[in-house]
Amino acid sequence: MYVLQSRNMTPRTKRSYPVFKKIEDLHSRYLGSGIGVSGGAISGLAAFDLESIQRIKKECAGKPVILIRSDTVPDDIHEISVADGVLTGKGGATSHAAIVAHRLGKTCVVGVSRMTVRDSEKTCAIDGHPVKTGDSISIDGRTGAIYSGMLEVEQVDLSASPDY
Repeated sequence: MYVLQSRNMTPRTKRSYPVFKKIEDLHSRYLGSGIGVSGGAISGLAAFDLESIQRIKKECAGKPVILIRSDTVPDDIHEISVADGVLTGKGGATSHAAIVAHRLGKTCVVGVSRMTVRDSEKTCAIDGHPVKTGDSISIDGRTGAIYSGMLEVEQVDLSASPDY
């Protein structure tokens, strides 16, 4: 029994994550926050449905796409799998969006209480700031922060840098 209980184990955690580069006007771009549940920082173009995701990926090849939903359901698996990030107004750390995004290795922020999504109009408002299909948005799957525009991302070794 002693051998089983004292074996040398190492946790399987990432040692580096993408983070937003610190810039002067970062605070002015802040829109709000939710619960960061998966991935690191990502900047991309907003999409609200599969058609929008596919169109953006075709027209803006190489740019990440962030799926924005009020909440996700199991039928949204295709949208989540082709998007690069997920942002939802509802949900928590064990919500459908959080679990699926984590398993698929997507950046995800859920539970943005100050976000209103209008699915039929393919728009949303985050604390009054409007976001429509194709708009640039940045989310941080670790901190839950949401910013307007495209922010530059860099890899940071968290074991060496306590600032993050």
